[in-house]
Amino acid sequence: MKHCLFLAICAFVQCKAAVITDGKIIEVNERPIVGILSQEQSFYLHGKFPEENYTSYIASSYVKDVEKSGARVVPILIGKDRSYYKELMKKINGVLFPGGATFFNQSDGYADAAQHIYEIAQELNDTGDYFPIFGTCLGFQLIIILASGRGKVENRADCYSYTNLLLIFSSDFRSSKLFKDAPEDVVQILANEDVTINVHRYCILDSNLEAYNLTVDWRPTSYGYDDNAIKFIATYEHTRYPFYAAQFHPEKSSFEWKLNKNYAHSMNAVKANRYFMDFFVAECRRSTHEFADAAEENDYLIYNSPAVFTGVLGSAHHQCHFFEPRGVVSG
Repeated sequence: MKHCLFLAICAFVQCKAAVITDGKIIEVNERPIVGILSQEQSFYLHGKFPEENYTSYIASSYVKDVEKSGARVVPILIGKDRSYYKELMKKINGVLFPGGATFFNQSDGYADAAQHIYEIAQELNDTGDYFPIFGTCLGFQLIIILASGRGKVENRADCYSYTNLLLIFSSDFRSSKLFKDAPEDVVQILANEDVTINVHRYCILDSNLEAYNLTVDWRPTSYGYDDNAIKFIATYEHTRYPFYAAQFHPEKSSFEWKLNKNYAHSMNAVKANRYFMDFFVAECRRSTHEFADAAEENDYLIYNSPAVFTGVLGSAHHQCHFFEPRGVVSG
């Protein structure tokens, strides 16, 4: 029987890797590539590279977090027209919206690019083309703002959370896509130890979902309390699309080292936080998009923009990748 099943799978996917999920044979991409959206430089970083005047950057911790889970990274640039994002998304297998310190009303920036990506990802999934998105912190908030219609009033609340927290799981979290297969030891760490790293002054509350009639499409799966005892959503997922987000920073426990930040770096913190990108990359493996050939792939990969050691310059990010200098490049 097992032999027959193997032959059936091979016949279906021409001997490419496959798994059976919910009784369906699903092709698995063993060379996933995740796009990470860049964003405008912070005022602090801009001051460290005034001559280069870079258009955007990505903190290397997000890149490493994706790579440790078995994927490669393509940077997604801001300030492009919709066709750029549409064409690029035909070649990659998912998109990460990282956290950061940018604003959503900056012209041709992070939020504008994310809106193109979000809408194109909806279109892809509506046609049966599996395409996941994961948002972290600022990206977590932006996804809900995009789902709300991105009006003049941003659909998020003031919060103040700059500490490590445990997760308060929703009563039905085990039936969610994000947590249904999470190992019990990971769940116990998240539920009982302060291992999720929070660095945010805005958040999404249940009332933000209710005010914009988002409770049918968006499902909170865990919560936290900020420094003023405000209960905020810590993780959520879309009920139909493979869209997920975390208000905290899973990447920081392994890859951000600024001494005065007191990030959780214990083995349990590293283990539990690793789960989130492992999950997301597994979702990206369900996308079969690919570049035309290895040469085209190589042209897009983030290795073309080596990481700069910005931690030594006082940045909160240990390393960063910078893109599209608008000034005169020194040296």
